[in-house]
Order: sequence, then C-alpha cells, then structure tokens
Amino acid sequence: MSSVTGPSRIHELSADELAIYRQLDPEQLPKHIAIIMDGNGRWAGQRRLQRFFGHQQGAESVQYVVETASRIDLPWLTLYAFSLENNLRRPETEVSFLMRLLRTYLVNNVKRMNDNNVRIAYIGRIKDLPQEVQETMQWAAEQTAHNTGTTLTLALNYGARVEIVDAVRDALRKIAAEQSGPLPLEELLSKFTDQHISQALYTAHMPDPDLVIRTSGEMRISNFLLWQIAYSEIYVTDRFWPDFRGKHFLDAIREYQCRERRFGGLGNAPKVKPVEPEQVLVR
Repeated sequence: MSSVTGPSRIHELSADELAIYRQLDPEQLPKHIAIIMDGNGRWAGQRRLQRFFGHQQGAESVQYVVETASRIDLPWLTLYAFSLENNLRRPETEVSFLMRLLRTYLVNNVKRMNDNNVRIAYIGRIKDLPQEVQETMQWAAEQTAHNTGTTLTLALNYGARVEIVDAVRDALRKIAAEQSGPLPLEELLSKFTDQHISQALYTAHMPDPDLVIRTSGEMRISNFLLWQIAYSEIYVTDRFWPDFRGKHFLDAIREYQCRERRFGGLGNAPKVKPVEPEQVLVR
C-alpha cells in the first residue's frame, strides 16, 4: 500500500501551482486520482503534425503531472496509458511507436521518479505486451520499488470489462478451491458477493479513485475502471493532454473540493418532515 512519507515538498510547486494549492484544504485532498489522458492525436492535428508528435508531447505531460502529484503527497495516481482497444484497433505502426515510447519514457524517467520518491506499477493484460516492453517495465518497477511516496500506476493493454471478467473467474475459482468437495452451482453463486470481485480486480491493493479527470472534452469513460469509479467524482476539461500541466491538475482538485460526495446518501441536504404515501398527490 502506498505510504507517503518524508518532509513536505509544497515549496517545490511553481508559483502558478502554489497559488492554486493555497486555495485547497490539505485535509480534504483526494487519496487516489485517475486520469484518462486523451487528445494527443487532435493536439498534433491542430498543428498539422503527425500523431506521433502528440504522443511524444503527451509523455512529457505525464512527468509534469506526476511531479506535481508527488509534491502534494498524493498517495495514488493512475493513468490510462494504453487500452486493450488501442492495441486491437490502432494501426500497427502507431502501436509499435507507442511501445517504443513507453520503453523510452521508463528508461529516461526512472531517475526522476526516484528523485521524487515515486513508485511505478502497472495494471492490465501485461503478459500480452511485447517481451522487451515487459522486461523494461519490470526493470523500472524494481528500480523504484523502494520508494514510499506516490504510486504511479500505468494502465497498459487495459480494459475494464476484461478486468471484471478476469476478476469473476478468479473469484469463483477461489471460492470453489476453498471447499472440501464439488460445490453445486446454486450454492457457489449464493456464496458469491461483490467483495469477491473487488478483491480479485487488478486494483485490489489500492483504494478506489476519488476523482477521475478526462482531458479533451469527451464525455465518456472509455472502458476505464468501470467497477472502481462507481462513486468517483468526474472532472472533464477541454484541454488536450499534451497541454495539461500541474496547475491544471490542481484546478481539477479545487473543483473536486467544491463538490459534496454522498455515496448514494443525502449528504448535507436539509431535513424535511417525512410525507406519508397517502399524502402524495398523484396527477
């Protein structure tokens, strides 16, 4: 579990970031923020550049945001880096470029991660990625495993529906294995709860996201953490990911702190006298 320790690094924020941070309540910061990084291709298209340049600039944005997250002591940051659908539906040349970019990012930024006390982890069907990519990912995880600050989780070859299917299969196998003998289907299903799924997800070791940020203005979730974000606050900005910086990250947190999280309850709504059903006027 992520455990942020060490002296405060708030003084390392830029002047613009610090101005926003001072408007926040440090006691009400989210514990886990997840980001759908969108808009690399459109950012490049607006500049009449190839999509590859958008992805390169997007990789730069990752490090800016990660450093800001580490400076405010955010325990968990999860980035939707590469979806299962990207792997299946994008041109092979683009997928190959993204895999090379991932390796380059990891190799070039491990030192910066260590300097910022950031530990890197991954979720998704990692075993289906190219072997050389898996090896670099494992190397980066080992190099940063000792860090105790922000846990940066990259969702790679990730799809939430597949994750849930994997979780249900694993959970049912676990229940069956705990029995002394064959278990009738109805009895097996009667033992099955939502907690079994939660404990079998790729993210079982981390808290659910408090806040989901999506860049580029698109109003959709795109098969990202569908189970985990049931009660997450969602913040959408029109800004493309390559233009997203630490101050915009803090803007999202400021908006988050203006909301009331009710988790299906009534929150702080004023109490009113209950009305009997027969008193309700039906027209």
